[in-house]
Amino acid sequence: MYLRIQKRLKKFLDHQQGDALCDGLKGIEKESLRVTPEGNIAQSPHPTGLGSALTNPYITTDYSEALLEFITPPFSKTADTLNFMEAVHSYTYQHLGNEMLWGTSMPCIVDGDMSIPIANYGSSNIGQMKHIYRIGLWHRYGRSMQAIAGIHFNYSLPEKFWPIYQSLEQDTRPRQDFISQSYMDMARNLHRYGWLILYLFGASPAICKSFVKGQEHDDFEEFDAGTLYKPYCTSLRMSDIGYKNDSQSNINISYNSLDKYVARLIAATQTPFAEYEAFGVKDANGQYQQLNTNILQIENEYYSNVRPKQITRSGESPSQALKKRGIRYVELRSVDLNPFDPAGINEQQLHFLEAFMIFCLLADSPSLSSEDKACVDKNLTLVASAGRQPGLKLRRNGDSISLKDWGLEICQEMTLLCETLDADDKTKPYSNSLAAQIAKLNDVELTPSAKILKAMKEQKLPFFKFAMKQVKKHHTFFNQHSINNEQQQCFEKARQQSIDEQREIESSDTVEFDEFLERYLAQTKNV
Repeated sequence: MYLRIQKRLKKFLDHQQGDALCDGLKGIEKESLRVTPEGNIAQSPHPTGLGSALTNPYITTDYSEALLEFITPPFSKTADTLNFMEAVHSYTYQHLGNEMLWGTSMPCIVDGDMSIPIANYGSSNIGQMKHIYRIGLWHRYGRSMQAIAGIHFNYSLPEKFWPIYQSLEQDTRPRQDFISQSYMDMARNLHRYGWLILYLFGASPAICKSFVKGQEHDDFEEFDAGTLYKPYCTSLRMSDIGYKNDSQSNINISYNSLDKYVARLIAATQTPFAEYEAFGVKDANGQYQQLNTNILQIENEYYSNVRPKQITRSGESPSQALKKRGIRYVELRSVDLNPFDPAGINEQQLHFLEAFMIFCLLADSPSLSSEDKACVDKNLTLVASAGRQPGLKLRRNGDSISLKDWGLEICQEMTLLCETLDADDKTKPYSNSLAAQIAKLNDVELTPSAKILKAMKEQKLPFFKFAMKQVKKHHTFFNQHSINNEQQQCFEKARQQSIDEQREIESSDTVEFDEFLERYLAQTKNV
């Protein structure tokens, strides 16, 4: 199963090209809810000191007005990526007043759906479209699910890697076609082996009862009067109570090639769904309920733990960008916020994620049938809800294998890769990170999800009080964490430019919103 990765690595090393694997570009997108000192979801508008959520490249909002999203540029050095993420947190805290940033993936306290304000992006046509898209998500899935926070890890191999890799593979396709197919190979393996990320880094084993108020939750255990949990859970965020969309279950998105991926994604944005047709695009008063009545309003509505990405240009949809210019990087979306880390993630974790994504690109990656995809999805869901269960078995190629054995097998196959990435670095960050993950597979109590439940039990803290304790620690950390003048000026410049850019967009609209939306949706049919 993994024979080819070792052969490929050996070719790189035999040709003294091991450094071609080093210094790939790494970026992070991280969501965090703004909360009041009491831990309630903030009802205040997006802070003006953070600029325009529509156009600021570093600080925006996700679903909710209260759900901040921090975005780093791509860096070749892991330390630079994390440093930027910490700096943007510190800058943000300068403008939050007495509010704080919630440090776990699962929210608390949720006082019903209406306590989660939908994000606003101004009066421009594109701003209205973003807002109405979120209104559609509310009507389709409820607001609570949209208040869950996560981390997306964006990765691309260095440019120097591709001509060497293509030559060693004796592949004669146009370079970008080879790159795109290689990234699709990576994406399939991220689906196959993505359960390992949930085991190693899942950090949402408990929730406040308020999150599931009015819903059945018989499969949970009660920690105390206000907290529910699953004893072997790793990531409730990635489980059935987290991001799910029953209407998407039959889309059958293919990751076997970029063309198939784009074609099926576009088809889902053009296929009506009876339940959404029932409540229509507009209500009786002419107010938008959703952008359209299709399975997906737009492509971003497709919930997946992996996305192939290309940077979009003005007016482009993600699929148009992919079709025109191929895949530029891959986004891994299954990482929980770790409440023990102020930025939700740490450098050791980033080293492993990079090595893991390279492993997924270089390892054999057979095509995935719809049955195969259903199997890997079941593995992911099982590990999310019961990944620390002793002796847990997963399905692989029609047989069962223990999570521990399979995880150790993957890590063993990553050994030479991590040694190659360490190159001449005497601190051996990649090998040390790999060793830390192997330790988690040998001792489940070292996983973040186990550590959270242990801390709650030992300190006799419900989930809310545990999370608040960590939030206050993070608040102190970022208020004491100094950012240099260059970083401060960078964020101040982005703030002002974003405000100016939003004004320019709003003043340059030349058509009414209905016509704008009709044109936008029509152009996506021509991908």
